[in-house]
Amino acid sequence: MEVSRIRALRGPNLWSRHTAIEAIVRCTEAERAISDLSGFEGRVRALFPSIGALHPANTHIKVSVAHVLEAAALALQAQAGCPVTFSCTAVTVEPGVYQVVVEYTEEEVGRQAFDLAEQLVQAALNNQDFDVKAAIAQLHETDEDVRMGPSTGAIVDAAIARHIPYRRLTQGSLVQLGWGSKQRRIQAAEIDSTGAVAESIAQDKDLTKKLLHAAGVPVPLGRPVDGPDDAWAAALEVGLPVVVKPQDGNQGKGVTVNIVSEDHLRIAYKAAAEYGTVMVESYLPGHDFRMLVVGNKMVAAARRDPPQVFGDGEHTVRQLVDMVNADPRRGEGHSTSLTKIRFDDIAVARLAVQGLEPDSVPEKGRRVILRNNANLSTGGTATDVTDDVHPEVAARAVAAAQMVGLHICGVDVVCESVLKPMEEQHGGIVEVNAAPGLRMHLSPSYGKGRAVGDAIISEVFPAGDDGRIPVVAVTGTNGKTTTARLIGHLFASTGLRVGMTNTDGVYVNGRQIDSGDCSGPKSARNVLMHPDVDAAVFETARGGVLREGLGFDRCQVAVVTNIGSGDHLGLNYITTVEDLAVLKRVIVQNVGPGGYAVLNAVDPNVARMAAKCQSEIIFFARDPQHTVMTTHRAQGKRTVFVDGDDIVASEGAWRERISLHDVPLTRHGTIGFQVENVLAAVAAAWGAGLDWDAIRSGLRSFLNDSDNAPGRFNVMDYKGATVIADYGHNPDAMRALVGAVEAMPAKHRSVVISGAGDRRDNDIREQTEILGDAFDTVILYQDACQRGRADGEVLTLLRDGLKHAKRTAQVEEIHGEFIAIDRALDLLEPGDLCLILIDQVEEALAHLAQRVKEAQ
Repeated sequence: MEVSRIRALRGPNLWSRHTAIEAIVRCTEAERAISDLSGFEGRVRALFPSIGALHPANTHIKVSVAHVLEAAALALQAQAGCPVTFSCTAVTVEPGVYQVVVEYTEEEVGRQAFDLAEQLVQAALNNQDFDVKAAIAQLHETDEDVRMGPSTGAIVDAAIARHIPYRRLTQGSLVQLGWGSKQRRIQAAEIDSTGAVAESIAQDKDLTKKLLHAAGVPVPLGRPVDGPDDAWAAALEVGLPVVVKPQDGNQGKGVTVNIVSEDHLRIAYKAAAEYGTVMVESYLPGHDFRMLVVGNKMVAAARRDPPQVFGDGEHTVRQLVDMVNADPRRGEGHSTSLTKIRFDDIAVARLAVQGLEPDSVPEKGRRVILRNNANLSTGGTATDVTDDVHPEVAARAVAAAQMVGLHICGVDVVCESVLKPMEEQHGGIVEVNAAPGLRMHLSPSYGKGRAVGDAIISEVFPAGDDGRIPVVAVTGTNGKTTTARLIGHLFASTGLRVGMTNTDGVYVNGRQIDSGDCSGPKSARNVLMHPDVDAAVFETARGGVLREGLGFDRCQVAVVTNIGSGDHLGLNYITTVEDLAVLKRVIVQNVGPGGYAVLNAVDPNVARMAAKCQSEIIFFARDPQHTVMTTHRAQGKRTVFVDGDDIVASEGAWRERISLHDVPLTRHGTIGFQVENVLAAVAAAWGAGLDWDAIRSGLRSFLNDSDNAPGRFNVMDYKGATVIADYGHNPDAMRALVGAVEAMPAKHRSVVISGAGDRRDNDIREQTEILGDAFDTVILYQDACQRGRADGEVLTLLRDGLKHAKRTAQVEEIHGEFIAIDRALDLLEPGDLCLILIDQVEEALAHLAQRVKEAQ
């Protein structure tokens, strides 16, 4: 067995909506049926008893070693605690080669699981050992390291429940919620609207205390200190017991409370000094409470108890701590609901205050405190008291948060009880924390967990706001770039700032920010991350969907222009037009609720996609009497078609008409393929809810020049002859172009063409066979990039195609695109027509523009 070409599918893809790892797996003839491998399945199950079923749903397919790899990669992740359920193995047209797909929740974990699954299978094949427990532990550890922490995860989960899209921006806690101009960003439990000044104030404990005191909020006495001696002097000033903590800090780091001796204070000072300037303040007796304030409301409260153990008369304190730390809920850091108790110098000092040492054996039932501060991050526990908080206590917590300027705030209160106001019991607020941990509220040690993630999302996104902008995805074999550009132009006509990706580049609000073929998911994600984008239009090419999936979770409108046989068939196991249709319908299957799929009714492969779409359908076609159109229209559903000289949008008895004479792109309706592109764009704009006046205005102002649609039937005048530049590069495009130029008068017709080397031989031949029937002169040229072909190979295929043309054209062969263009221009006479099929779009158009300018 050989595993190759491992890919991470980071968005909805050919196989499912799940993120997944896809790999190509080659099996020997014996490995294609595990029933032929004596004892193999038994060895696999002995090594990994929890692997589960090994037989695919399709019982007609033999279970191969690739199927076992699939099952192992999924089961290993599941055993490590990852919530994964989807996997599949597909047989390719190549004997013994399979595509294995396994869901992941964290890409690093998914890749590691695939690697470990391969090791497991190889061990079973070679009758070797494999430590499955160690493998699962390794995956679990990796998952703990890379997945979002509990605070960030709770907020993201709440966003998902509201259908708000998200994107993790770093391996840490920085997350984008929403898209484009509607996006917000969080970092753990901190939101982007919280200012740096407020956060800085919260970190300065002395300044915070002064502000709260000025606002009439009760706070403990104290001051910053310069050293251990000054700390002891400050302790005597405010009176013992005292608290020692960093002036700038959070999460209980370096905090020691209830200090009653100079020795204990010096240890505490050393711990606090690791985090900067040290403060000493009076110790308020009572319990430690954490109030979580979101906006102008206290949404959760918990009593925090310090890390402690209870004696049993048999075990030492150190052993009791080890026993408590064995609780699976306790871990390192913040990834688990509880944190392990630290056994450090502070713990030893606290034991000494109680007359104990680490090796002391406390009597049965004795409470032994290991630390005075009750932060979960140092091993404390939490009990939910949200429903017990007195309104005056909650009001003080909200006032403290607002005084500092924090939208999400953890307010630490010390008092005997939250059932009565702090002033009645000499309680006070001891700290105000930015980016508070949410663990104690989500999963308290005791009591009910609170939906604090929901509260934070409601603060960031008001009810009814899902953070989404209109997204239109466009795919097909031909016309998708022009259609995408026109849709983007229609959105811009309404005043929206449009982000657009296509094979020419990335555009934001009319400005190109990237160049090249940007029709893949990476470019789409970049547009959705841009804060100046109000609507997005994505040309969605097959290659990007195969490599990585979609760059978005769902779209509002999906457009499929057509499916042609010349669209890279034979690559990546997409061998038939039907295969290609299944791939391109991925955008149709991922239209969101209330959205529309815009489908070409005349193309049977496109029309059949309607059966796989859960949204509403808008069919388009030039012919209103096509069976698919009449059936859909009879059901009162949306269609867009041509009636005489008008584009007609129809729904039930309602009609909207736009004259083709007002759409320059179609040249008064004479260019058939451009009419179809306009129909698709109008349907998409309608599905996205654009105003009809804006649609009319946009159609009227969209010019098919090299600026608006470079390489898409750009018409120029050269010394009285008509020159057309187009990027068409497959047989279907040739047919459409021939139909368009035949409707244009000309004394003599010539064409300049090369061929893309990554097409099938027959597709290259068919292009010149089609063109040879329509043009008097054919100039063949070899372009700069042969895409894997030998020198002259493409030209030979183009010549072969001309041999099958029904008419005999004059043929020239030229090496070099610009030399071929110049030769064609030199041959032109007034009244002639020349179609130039360009390869280097930007450079060729610039060259043509210069020649046209020189001829004026």
